[in-house]
Amino acid sequence: MASEEELFANIDALLEEEPQLPPPAERARLREAAGITQARLAVALKTSTQTVKNYENGRSEPKSPRLEAYQRLLKGWAAKYPAHGAPAVPAPVPAVAPQPEVPEAFNGPAASKEQKSAAPVQAPAAPAAPERPARPAARPAASSRRPAVKKAAAPAVDPCFPHGPLAVLDGDGSAYGVDGIVLDCPATTVVELVEWTLRESGLGAPKLHRYGKDSDPLIVLTAAAAVKLGLPERLEGHEQRRSLRLPDDHPVVKQVAKAKWQLTQRGFGPWARIYRKAQGRDRQCVQLAILSWDALDERSWPGVAEMESADIARVLGVYARRVITPRGSTAVSGLELMTALRPPTKPKRDDQTGNWVSGHNPGSLGTEPMDPAPPEATVEHPVVVNSGWTGGFLNEEAYQWVRPVDLLTDDECLLPYAVGLDLNTAFLAAAARLTVGLSEPEHFVRPQFYPKVPGAWLVDLSHVELDARLPSPFTPDGSRPTGPAWYQTHTVAYAQELGYNVEPIEAYLRRETGAYLDPWHDRLKNAYVDTLADLGVTKDLSDAEFLAAMERHKQVDPAMAAVLAAIKATVKGGVGKLRERPQGKHYKAGERWPALERPTWRPDIRAAVISKARVNMHRKMLKMAEFTGLFPLAVLSDCVVYPAPSPSPLDFLPYAESGKPIPGAFRLGPTPGLAKLEGVQEMLWAIDLMEKGLSPARHIKGGDAVLDEGE
Repeated sequence: MASEEELFANIDALLEEEPQLPPPAERARLREAAGITQARLAVALKTSTQTVKNYENGRSEPKSPRLEAYQRLLKGWAAKYPAHGAPAVPAPVPAVAPQPEVPEAFNGPAASKEQKSAAPVQAPAAPAAPERPARPAARPAASSRRPAVKKAAAPAVDPCFPHGPLAVLDGDGSAYGVDGIVLDCPATTVVELVEWTLRESGLGAPKLHRYGKDSDPLIVLTAAAAVKLGLPERLEGHEQRRSLRLPDDHPVVKQVAKAKWQLTQRGFGPWARIYRKAQGRDRQCVQLAILSWDALDERSWPGVAEMESADIARVLGVYARRVITPRGSTAVSGLELMTALRPPTKPKRDDQTGNWVSGHNPGSLGTEPMDPAPPEATVEHPVVVNSGWTGGFLNEEAYQWVRPVDLLTDDECLLPYAVGLDLNTAFLAAAARLTVGLSEPEHFVRPQFYPKVPGAWLVDLSHVELDARLPSPFTPDGSRPTGPAWYQTHTVAYAQELGYNVEPIEAYLRRETGAYLDPWHDRLKNAYVDTLADLGVTKDLSDAEFLAAMERHKQVDPAMAAVLAAIKATVKGGVGKLRERPQGKHYKAGERWPALERPTWRPDIRAAVISKARVNMHRKMLKMAEFTGLFPLAVLSDCVVYPAPSPSPLDFLPYAESGKPIPGAFRLGPTPGLAKLEGVQEMLWAIDLMEKGLSPARHIKGGDAVLDEGE
């Protein structure tokens, strides 16, 4: 029998052994209960987000001294959030915010209450990854590939789409899905691939609105997979990527037609949709994206096309769950998201027959295209050409302004730095609670100005006197108006806000209005904020911590950095698509072009977003001048450059004595509409550019950077 001395010696030996951690699933539970992201934990442990994910899925274990620090943290969390016997952790707030009250609609000379917009249904939780299917014994596992990371605590599987929204197909038949799953795809032709996807893959995504449609599955083809299916590795012969497509006599196109499948009007290009007419409620449609045909534009998806298949699936999967399953470029996806969140129709009971029929969904744009008012249109639009309109057009565009050099003061020139501030997704911030027109425009002569009625107003704002060191809020180039011109409602309302009288000469107004873009704004805002949080940039950081986190956020996780870039491109591209211009050498002014046939061709909504964004920028610059005495050197879209005493915006942004930012001016933060540091250069560099007629805002990042101006 062991003596007491021996037993105590054995116990002491155990205590001296390497500290033990709780199981991987428990580590993830504790972190989520504490409300900490993997990216933020990675920063605390001075490691990568990927390493933290490996800790939580059991792929690796920490080594000393990180082991002791991680154990101490987990012990602290375990005391606060025990698995049993403690109050439950509150559930996360739903991604879609409640719909605000809709402003009153214009009704002739008076205003009447507007019909409230239909609120979208919260998107169902993303499906969890099932166990990886067994691979055939004869086929070796793809050990050279790093599998996509499986989330530690994934929500319940959607029974309709157990394998997630999409998969990336390799040349060996491996279809990499979300959460690390790998499916075996036996297809050797495009037709077989389509049928396998619809019948066996379990891919797809649930609808984003109760009156909407489920998202069709997306299959992304690597170059090897494309060649295996009989497609060329690359398409040649066209200058523009959007023009790329297989000729009608290509064998694959013939195979598709022979099997009674159809292609959309854009043909078999980088984003090919293959479908049959729906049978009842069952859609029969598959979206293909071909990587070697440049389906993933480097500007919108930086570095993604060069990633391993599993990582591509991870990037696109996160985007699909937070935004929408891609159906084309990020601009196309941004436009599709608007319709997915505001479906044009809903079931309606016919009063005479008692049958359910398709009816208009209030708050949506409907199913039919709507011609704009002449001043809202483009110069080549049939409304303009056929009517001989010569009355001018809305010029609601983003800022491109540089202050005249002779308006620089000696004190400004002696400051050592030029500091650029960039507003996060300025167009998205402008879309929040934005009232837009839903019905056709009506013409009015000498109307009273209604600041809550969306439309185009012919008004003279040349009498508005503002400091010459600021750009005019009424023109994109910042010049003072010289006479009557057409403006969107927000621009005219801002003149009134500044204390000036406005007397419209004419107007094109819409009686039915609504906050059409609200659910679009809410979903994209949550996607943006959540993805930044994955990169270690969270709302609870101080301004100094925020600047430090933004400086390194792209290195924390390149895959999530690519998702962030795609979300930003979705915002700007989606707004730009609202006024898509005709394309092609053979277009003649006055002809209708394809974009005009969709209800979402709405240049007036685009004008409303940009007008509000520009006014928001001017309002902040005006407050900055009031609080700090500083005036901008240049503005380009959502980037503004200031002369500064140091490279840090902390030294010139306005703060109260309490240390909190003063509302109204620029303030730092990770949410849409707040600012981040865009770049720093010497003041002499900025003055030199200004003397040459160039914009410091365009080049403030360095490396001769050029900012995206909105479309």
